[in-house]
Amino acid sequence: MADSASGPLVGVRVVDMTTSYAGPTAAMYLADLGATVIKVERPGRGDDARGWGPPFVEGASAWFASANRNKGSLVVNLRAPEGREVLLRLLDTADVFLQNMNPGKLTRLGIDGDTLRARNPRLVYCAMSGFGLDGPDSDLPGYDLVAQARSGLMSVTGAKGGTPQRVSTALSDVVTGMAAAVAINAALVRQARTGEGETIDVSLLDTDLALMAPRIAAYSAGEPEPAPSGGTDSVLAVYQSFEAADRTIVVAIGNDAMWKRFCGAVGLPDLAADPALADNAGRRDQRTRITAEVGERLATRSASDWLRILGTAEIPVSLVQTLAEVVKDSQVIARGSLLPVPGFQQELVSVRSPFRLASQDTPRNERFPGLGADTRTILVDLGYSDQQVDELAAAGAVGLPKGVLAS
Repeated sequence: MADSASGPLVGVRVVDMTTSYAGPTAAMYLADLGATVIKVERPGRGDDARGWGPPFVEGASAWFASANRNKGSLVVNLRAPEGREVLLRLLDTADVFLQNMNPGKLTRLGIDGDTLRARNPRLVYCAMSGFGLDGPDSDLPGYDLVAQARSGLMSVTGAKGGTPQRVSTALSDVVTGMAAAVAINAALVRQARTGEGETIDVSLLDTDLALMAPRIAAYSAGEPEPAPSGGTDSVLAVYQSFEAADRTIVVAIGNDAMWKRFCGAVGLPDLAADPALADNAGRRDQRTRITAEVGERLATRSASDWLRILGTAEIPVSLVQTLAEVVKDSQVIARGSLLPVPGFQQELVSVRSPFRLASQDTPRNERFPGLGADTRTILVDLGYSDQQVDELAAAGAVGLPKGVLAS
């Protein structure tokens, strides 16, 4: 494993036994902050996400690469008693353990939270799942699509009058990873202060419910049941997309003063002067009338004209950019938000963590690990001899990289 880490979590050892996307994202953010992250994978295939594609670049999944930088890979066969002992020895040295396995399976393997924290009381144990550790559906498998559907998120997403749609990215997974990283960092603060560990319960459903918090609050307060609306149904008015003469833009009016500036900038003084539209409640009541007039006006000029005009008036406005435009966006480039994966000559990139620390001049950006690439190094660090590692590999309890022969 490379040793180029810097950041506030240097010295923290994280064992990541998650697969797919939410857990690996959480562990990657911890690695970005300087933690040593050991990714524990099963023999043969490793993390499911290694096979997610196309696209593949030189056999590597772009999805996998995007959530697994700055980690080492240890292949362990948990069906073998010797493999389970390897994992337990590793966890005895760990500060943090992330897993997303079925609770019943964890108990059978002896790696449930209570058992592990009895062995290592300072361990921060993070359980990641579809629906949480308790409740009638705690054993159900969960994926991003299911969480978006069950949380109500899909019910408000899509074209007006159309069918509900999934937000077309791994939203539940990425935000669940962020939530887990926040909770783990809080637990690490207490661990450093008191020596006590923690059990953390993070689920995709809870994450998506949090994303729906304003909608759930509004509905509970008497707002009608929302439906897909193409982005027009917001507590704010005007706050949606419009068609300029050549392409789509979005306009976000956040307060009454901004509304007046907007009307002046686009040449709609009558709307600015109308007392019925002086506050947001009034504008919501007449949303249909307002959006029709605004839409007609914005259609008369190009998107670039409106970006200049509304930008001068300090109105939040943007093109609806394609990914081809996003990767060339001057702000994205200036912030160094896209990280080329080392060794792939710009063909693979990951996205920098959504935080910047003054103490980290440059982001940590080590390529994702090959399957089992660090097995020997990690086991030797745990006290196994090279001969013992070879014996474990020969017995199928651990996995070494393809082409690496026993010594």
